[in-house]
Amino acid sequence: MAQKPAIPKGTRDFLPSEVARRTYIFDTIKSVFKTYGFAPIETPSFELSTTLMGKYGEEGDRLIFRILNSGDKMKKADVEALNEGNLPRFANSLAEKALRYDLTVPFARFVVQHQNELSFPFKRYQIQPVWRADRPQHGRYQEFYQCDADVVGSDSLLYEVDFVQIFDQVLTRLQIPGFTMKINNRKILSGIAEVSGEADKLIDITVAIDKLDKIGEDGVVEELRQKGVSETAIATISPLFTITGSNEERLAQMKTFLSASEIGLKGIEELEFVLEQTKALGLERAEVEFDVTLARGLNYYTGAIFEVKVHDVKMGSICGGGRYDDLTGLFGLSGLSGVGISFGADRIYDVLNELDLYPSDADASLTLLFANFGQSEAAYCMRLSKLLRQKGVDCEVYPSDAKMQKQFKYADNRKVKFVALIGENELKEGKLQVKNMETGEQIAYTEAELLAFFTA
Repeated sequence: MAQKPAIPKGTRDFLPSEVARRTYIFDTIKSVFKTYGFAPIETPSFELSTTLMGKYGEEGDRLIFRILNSGDKMKKADVEALNEGNLPRFANSLAEKALRYDLTVPFARFVVQHQNELSFPFKRYQIQPVWRADRPQHGRYQEFYQCDADVVGSDSLLYEVDFVQIFDQVLTRLQIPGFTMKINNRKILSGIAEVSGEADKLIDITVAIDKLDKIGEDGVVEELRQKGVSETAIATISPLFTITGSNEERLAQMKTFLSASEIGLKGIEELEFVLEQTKALGLERAEVEFDVTLARGLNYYTGAIFEVKVHDVKMGSICGGGRYDDLTGLFGLSGLSGVGISFGADRIYDVLNELDLYPSDADASLTLLFANFGQSEAAYCMRLSKLLRQKGVDCEVYPSDAKMQKQFKYADNRKVKFVALIGENELKEGKLQVKNMETGEQIAYTEAELLAFFTA
């Protein structure tokens, strides 16, 4: 019995019309990246395990897809580590490579490896798939695309201001009607840990409060207890879960709360600059909200952090990012600050599908189809199609002189924009009928007029 075809959970196939819609998303994001001076790069789909492991925190490391060694390399497995119960060391000996978890850490490796070939500040964008061994659910996949833009080699807050504008412009061009951009600063979170007397538990605190939307205040408090955070510290931190007011009012409250923390006040100062500059420039659709509980679980963030959520859609964040002061230091190049953002293309794709926000021609797969009336007519259409293709017009000739009903059904299924009807009479008269498949209008053109219409 033949095996029933299937794909792994957390992955998806995409039909031609779906790929066209995704291309629309990628092209929109790419066009905005380019206007801000970002240049494209690509990195391998897999990296050395040592490049990725330890960069995302304990939870992130568990989600990295490891690639099992093959051939003679399997003989090099560290059996001694297995016997000693050192499973991480044993696992590393079995898998020297891993699929990339995100695009940021590979980018940091790229910068260090190619530092002598780059001009700093270096601005890059990258649109490629990443993989995470996460539990598949709505809006969460094991294979998905990220669309990243990063600047490395400058600590200027002007780049944070640019990224706020980029979020706004991309999502506005995609016609997303309402979305909130949450912003915080990891220095503020460091200040909170410091003021609460638990500076050494910064990571535990940020990982816990980052789950506030998912597990609620009681769940966060319980996780803090499990991580060994004192009751006194929890009592100090808990009121921040319900802080309210305008951005200015929230910042004022945090200034008071962090009055004894130099690093916390530095974070407030940086955040005020970004918000003031953003207000001066203005935004098209985005609502910007200072959220003191926004933490983003990645360990490498050190300054501003961003997250974007769409209104009235049951979906997690569709964009995120932040500043990392010394990520390249992990690869031997210290003192190189960076900041970057990422658009989750697969979640954006799902949002646009749910809200039906694609332009009418986003999934049109073919501009012009020549109907086939017979051998001599088809030969004429083949010559015309070559001329059009040389001018960059996508077109094709139907392969047989099947009934017109069948040919038009094919045109409908392919979402063809125009169908050219060139039969024996049209050839004799030199008038070629072209039907607009959206409006139903049919116009007669000479050959020269038809070429001019489609190449204008």
